[in-house]
Amino acid sequence: MTSVPVAHMDPRDEMANHIPSLRAFAISLTRNVSEADDLVQETILKAWSNIDKFTVGTDMRAWLFTILRNTFFSSKRKTRREVSDTDGVHAASMFEKPHHDGRLAFTDFSNAFDRLSPEHREVLILVGANGYSYEEAAQMMGVAVGTAKSRANRARAKLCEMLGLAEGEDILAEQSGATLAVMGRSGIQAA
Repeated sequence: MTSVPVAHMDPRDEMANHIPSLRAFAISLTRNVSEADDLVQETILKAWSNIDKFTVGTDMRAWLFTILRNTFFSSKRKTRREVSDTDGVHAASMFEKPHHDGRLAFTDFSNAFDRLSPEHREVLILVGANGYSYEEAAQMMGVAVGTAKSRANRARAKLCEMLGLAEGEDILAEQSGATLAVMGRSGIQAA
């Protein structure tokens, strides 16, 4: 009896499984669905062509998130001097009035979240929405663990300030599932 060798799965076969998570992360960074889709496509292309740099047995999702993040920030550095929408027509069309009143309505949270720096949005998405540990997030962002923790704490404090929360008030109280997706998994209450 001869045994047939088991074919090893090509790591590229796993990439498609991570596209929804990559897209959500890209949207959180770019704040634009079209740009996010382009960013995900560029990420997949880079990963595909550099698959030899991926270590089989490690976290494919983390590797893809790192590529996406690096691609986003490289693009930001290149376009820093570009000025678009100088008359504000596009920005004005993006405004959406809240559908209901409420101190921490999702639109208020979303507007405050949009005003955070890309680095602060990134750490909240990685740690809060995607449930990565500070260590994993730090590795993906290419920073020390203490830096990731500090960014997350500063981002949460800034959100509390922008939302007018009193000291000791729970940022997670009475929030929608969408807000909890960003803030809830860490289990940390903002002061």
